Amino acid sequence: MKVELPTFKNPKLLECALTHTSYANEHADEQVADNERLEFLGDAVLDFIAGAWLFEQFPEYDEGRLTSLRAALVRVSTLAQFARRVGLPEHLRLGKGESYTGGRERDNILGDAFEALIGALYLDQGIEAVREFVLPLLAQATPEILRAKLDRDAKSRLQEWSQAALGITPRYRLVATEGPDHARVFTVEVWLGEHVAGVGRGSSKQMAEQLAARDALERANASALLGKQQEDKQRGDATAPPPTSPTA
Repeated sequence: MKVELPTFKNPKLLECALTHTSYANEHADEQVADNERLEFLGDAVLDFIAGAWLFEQFPEYDEGRLTSLRAALVRVSTLAQFARRVGLPEHLRLGKGESYTGGRERDNILGDAFEALIGALYLDQGIEAVREFVLPLLAQATPEILRAKLDRDAKSRLQEWSQAALGITPRYRLVATEGPDHARVFTVEVWLGEHVAGVGRGSSKQMAEQLAARDALERANASALLGKQQEDKQRGDATAPPPTSPTA
């Protein structure tokens, strides 16, 4: 399903949402603003809209299930899919190096740009315009997530993958507890060997562990995709015919 990119009253907001830090750094003398602040705002707006929509759509789900499903909807890979459906890749303003190395297809760049787009649309036209734009995307993605069980038990999926691929059992470490007793927020890291593989924050340690495991799985998938792209490029370079000599 193709979703049209919104029309902005203030085109400068859209331009900023599409501007990656690499482009802003290359045009520092022009004082070009990147999309990181809009990304921060869009993340909060998107969390709220997705949470409210799921609350209405799934009255039988408890807090943990709703949180897990929302996390699946706003994770990097899902947001990157949304970005592709609205045609963001061809509109991104990237630095030359980032563009040359495949930045337009990188999930983290696309996901961040989509969040920035949401933040910009919120500033331009308000929450209802964002809802109208986002809800069709959420409605299409949710059945796919539920069918593939991508919202369920990330810890088990991470353990299966890490033991099969790496021979390592994940270890979870509570690194922070914040907030009053009635509204605690826990931050958990998941370690694979000597490296932090993912981080999660939630209203319980169990929830934070699930979100940390999901983060680790997304990072592993992104790393595998990047590795495959690099292998394909190297293979293509190796099999490409040598350049022909110019004729005299």
